[in-house]
Amino acid sequence: MPAPRPVVGLSTSQLTEGTGLGRVFNGTPRRYTEALDTAGFLPLLLPTLPDLAETYAAQVDAVLLTGGVDVHPRHFGEHPRRGLGQVDGERDEFEIRLYREARRLGKPVFGICRGVQMINVLEGGTLWQHLPDAPEFWADHAQVAPSPAVGHEVTFTPGTHLHATHGERAFVNSYHHQALRDLAPGLVAAAHAPDGLVEAVEGDGLIAVQWHPEVLAPDSLPARAFFQSCRNLC
Repeated sequence: MPAPRPVVGLSTSQLTEGTGLGRVFNGTPRRYTEALDTAGFLPLLLPTLPDLAETYAAQVDAVLLTGGVDVHPRHFGEHPRRGLGQVDGERDEFEIRLYREARRLGKPVFGICRGVQMINVLEGGTLWQHLPDAPEFWADHAQVAPSPAVGHEVTFTPGTHLHATHGERAFVNSYHHQALRDLAPGLVAAAHAPDGLVEAVEGDGLIAVQWHPEVLAPDSLPARAFFQSCRNLC
């Protein structure tokens, strides 16, 4: 009998259906679950219900914080600045509680795009609220070309899980305007863009990237390597 697949709980986006209807539903792009399934996980979507976050964390084997709207800057001690995008306070609260309980229980946590930003913030780091405000970062971090196009290259840090599965370099896609600013204590920069921006982090039981490997996974071995890195932690 095959061994049971690790259950990964995915945070989800809240979307409003129609105008003035007040109907909110939770979901996430199918590519996330397909990539996790291919990597040997059992994906489980978690509705954004903050009061159930601790219960969810106890029921799953690992957590994936997915992409989505901006992290509110109050969580890293700043006021909103011009250029800040849409935020979702309820999702922030849900992911904070989910993350902290998963960490307390010693369960792996993975992050993609918004997910790496939230992990950095919750571990004590900060973000660029709007990356174009930092002209030293010249690479195209908000590519216009749609999937399956890739954007800039990243270089992986030797000795990290991502380096072990990806090698020295890989081309990735890039769809973000918030980014890691001050790296949190206890996290290691696992990949950098050509302009020096931190593109991935690792820590004890943590792997998170700024790009979207789930989008490229069906046709890209390097993209699938991210999920293999996650699998190696479970």
